Amino acid sequence: MDRNTVTGLLLIFVITIAWAWFTMPSEEELARRQAEQATQDSIAAAQAEQQSDSLIAANQDTANQTDRTEPQGDDSEQTENQGSPIIGETQRELNMGAFSAASFADTVYTMVQTEKYSIEMTNLGAGPSRIILKDHQTWDQQQVQMIRNTAHSAYSLGFLSSQNFNIETDKLVFEPLTETETIEISGGESAELSYRLALEGDSELIFNYTFFGNQYSYNLDIRLVNMQDYISGTNVDFGWTAALNLTEQDRAQDAQATAAYVFAGGELEKFQVPEAEQTEQRINGTIDWVSTRSRFFGTYIKPVTNSNAAILRGEDMAQGGLPETYYRYQAAVQSSYVQSNELSYELYSGPLRYYDLNQFDEHAYDVVEIGYAIFRWFADPLVRYLIIPFFAFGSSLVSNYGILIILFGVIVKLLLFPLTQKSFKSMAAMKELQPKMKEIQEKYEDDPQKQQKETIALYKKAGVNPLGGCLPMLMQFPILITLFYFFQNSMIIRQESFLWASDLSAPDYILSLPFSLPVIGDQIAGFVLLMSVAMFFQSKLSGGMSGGAAPSGGPNMKGFMYLMPVIMLVVFNNFAAGLSLYYLVYNVLSIAQQAYINKVVKGGGEG
Repeated sequence: MDRNTVTGLLLIFVITIAWAWFTMPSEEELARRQAEQATQDSIAAAQAEQQSDSLIAANQDTANQTDRTEPQGDDSEQTENQGSPIIGETQRELNMGAFSAASFADTVYTMVQTEKYSIEMTNLGAGPSRIILKDHQTWDQQQVQMIRNTAHSAYSLGFLSSQNFNIETDKLVFEPLTETETIEISGGESAELSYRLALEGDSELIFNYTFFGNQYSYNLDIRLVNMQDYISGTNVDFGWTAALNLTEQDRAQDAQATAAYVFAGGELEKFQVPEAEQTEQRINGTIDWVSTRSRFFGTYIKPVTNSNAAILRGEDMAQGGLPETYYRYQAAVQSSYVQSNELSYELYSGPLRYYDLNQFDEHAYDVVEIGYAIFRWFADPLVRYLIIPFFAFGSSLVSNYGILIILFGVIVKLLLFPLTQKSFKSMAAMKELQPKMKEIQEKYEDDPQKQQKETIALYKKAGVNPLGGCLPMLMQFPILITLFYFFQNSMIIRQESFLWASDLSAPDYILSLPFSLPVIGDQIAGFVLLMSVAMFFQSKLSGGMSGGAAPSGGPNMKGFMYLMPVIMLVVFNNFAAGLSLYYLVYNVLSIAQQAYINKVVKGGGEG
């Protein structure tokens, strides 16, 4: 193997290491995961008990409210201001000028039931205080309750009053205009729910919601009636203010995925506090939508009427047993109420699942990372028009997603067959030439130039391109990277089981170590281990264990063969089991393909 071949292989190695370096969690993050996991169960039990007590007290104070499902989360904020007398007093204590007197006497809850969710609406802020997704569960089999702080509305209309007070409507108690405790909607039906905040004279704020029985999105129309004397300036902000609950067992990874987004002018902009190094970001111009998300769930606000800016904020939530990487993100749309006294929004609260999001907005799925920005032009159509439809159609025929991943691996292998075939033939031919290459190296050991010249002549005589195995492999990288991100971030395999893996979107740990290793931790994942073993045998078949020596001054490729499986074990150990299963299938098929080609080349067949 000459210098050019080694250079090509080293290039692949460098790209792999760079990829791993930028995608793997840091040692500090892994250490935090281990510490959090050790105390997670006891904290959750204590929090559940505390929440239960708080809910009993709240239900005693508001006997007329609808039965309420116990909320998730361990945030002490969720029991603040539950009783109506406390809410009224707190509102006045805030001294919001003319808005201090605009308080309804009682706290009223209305439960909106659809096929997909149960939304508990509160007149404290005139919005949802809890959003419970019926078809989705947390890692410990509880229904997903998206909102962390359940004391008031998750949405707020904000503005500066003419008396120079910062007004947030989630702190104001509205009058319910819909007199019902429960609204049930099914199929293509819809229903409305309205609230009013009356001020002196004939000035008022009216929030009117429209809910649909068969989708996660709902609409909100806000009417500002004769509010010019109460609002300073021409703009108001409407945004999501509540923190999202963490739903996955790996809370640190779930927290790392939390972020805020804005889509404007055909471009998506992501806002995360550690990356932005600031807690607030403003984007001016017409806004298509803003969003906040956790790993698998998110909220969107799409302004239907005029918009002129978006405001994204992040607040550190690392307290009470929460990961240090957890931030509460707020996303708001700024609009001018002078142009129109009615502001309309389309809202979405639910899973980051392609078909649900695409029904809401064709670009809403862009918040799900499917590869590096440089490959987005390639990755986006690959995911939207090939990968997702495959799993959508396949799940109607095969219920087990582990089997679907195996079938998908076979299909990808067949699609990449022309590239891999050329690469494997080149490697097999190089392996057959290694004895002659070794003779040249020994014969011209003291003359590197002559050695290189004779090696090139040998390649020409045999019709072998030393880079023939490297370039096809590099051309596969965009596909492999896209699949890497897809299986890590897609909801398709969330909580789907296969063999010993109970959740293909989480690591499938099968071995517990008596010690902790850097990066890996103290557990080994099953499919990752098998994948690494398969990679070792594939490297062996491709020529790593041949008797050929490395060129003068070149690296030991036998050592490289041992190193790569170890690197992949370290990199993939804490990733989704579905990802490792896919690469396991791909490597096993590559072993069979390489073994067959080696046999053909050695027997004098086409090479």
